[in-house]
Amino acid sequence: MLGMSIRRLAAADIRTTRRWYERERPGSGDEFIQELDRVFARIRRLPLQFPEVRRGARRALLRGFPYAVFFVPGTAEVVVVAVLHQRREPTSWEKRAHAKEAG
Repeated sequence: MLGMSIRRLAAADIRTTRRWYERERPGSGDEFIQELDRVFARIRRLPLQFPEVRRGARRALLRGFPYAVFFVPGTAEVVVVAVLHQRREPTSWEKRAHAKEAG
């Protein structure tokens, strides 16, 4: 199983989305995180099962939530660059995919 790192902006996506769901319906923020963890485990186990969407970046969809995880698989780890609503501008995650990030 590969390691996984979550970039700062992707972590912010997750926090924002969890808070939004929790405000809408208490407990649904935790459900979102549970589904996200399930998808993360699938990505770490077999990242190439997910479709390539552009320049080596791949996308995994969550079940029950209209969100997608955008990630770049490597030889030792997967780098999560964004967790975004599927109705968001489809290329809004691209600039994150290959940018260097400190920290």
